[in-house]
Amino acid sequence: MEVVRINNPENFKNNNFPSLVMALGYFDGVHLGHQKVIGKAKEIAEKKGWKSGVMTFAPHPSEVLGDAKPIALLTSYQTKIEQMEKLGIDYIFIIHFTKDFANLLPQQFVDQCLINLNVQHVVAGFDYTYGKMAKGTAETLKEQSRNAFETTIIKKETYHGEKVSSTLIRTYIQKGEMDKVPSLLGRFYISEGIVIHGDKRGRTIGFPTANIESDSNLLLPPQGVYAVKVKVGNVWHNGVCNVGTKPTFKKDNKRQSIEVHIFDFKGEIYGEKVVVEWHIRLRSEQKFAGIEELVNQIQKDKQQALEYFHKK
Repeated sequence: MEVVRINNPENFKNNNFPSLVMALGYFDGVHLGHQKVIGKAKEIAEKKGWKSGVMTFAPHPSEVLGDAKPIALLTSYQTKIEQMEKLGIDYIFIIHFTKDFANLLPQQFVDQCLINLNVQHVVAGFDYTYGKMAKGTAETLKEQSRNAFETTIIKKETYHGEKVSSTLIRTYIQKGEMDKVPSLLGRFYISEGIVIHGDKRGRTIGFPTANIESDSNLLLPPQGVYAVKVKVGNVWHNGVCNVGTKPTFKKDNKRQSIEVHIFDFKGEIYGEKVVVEWHIRLRSEQKFAGIEELVNQIQKDKQQALEYFHKK
């Protein structure tokens, strides 16, 4: 898959691209609704003998537009690229989102970002919008195509009567309902981070932990204890993760940490990038009367996580 970054669409015209079927969207999470749009683009491309493409933006529009509060993302850009590659896409176009870009009229967006790139067919979700003040819609794409491309609009994907969306996935994550996420995402939710030095208290009580500094732009589950898988290098391990402020040891501490006890793992991984796959919330974070009470609870958490993974 080829990654094409476009800083200024107005100056970007490359007729060397092959005929493209382009899927449009921000695609945060690359959830099942997104996959339906992308899958349709790939299907049409294969039938026509063309190449498949996905167009997205960076940073998220909410980070640029002053009237919107930045949102925590479901996928890093690297993860998004990896997911697109897994789906068999030939090109991913990442447009640098700026205020000038946000002010493009819908027709200008079509001319610069679709027609100029040799797009022969566009696939978008029913609620896709584009151009200044989001006045362009999936329905207007055909009107503004200048007969250069055809369009396919994908209908709403639902789950228990609700639209499958990044917003709904965020709602589940913010509630800690991680077991509901795969039904919308098509996989378990993941976050990435670097293993940093912590208090090293876990090893003194028999449960050494990896203290993970997560990407600040990514959404994290609320405080609590979770059954997780952790990818170290190319190997996945089972574990339990505590998200919280460690109230047993630190009174009035407001700094949140992510600490994972990786089962049956030995080795120093400071400075390494790891991936945490969030499976199920076991309990809320608690303040214990002492070390013994804490250790007993951690043992129960570990056993509960082991039983969960054994059933899986």
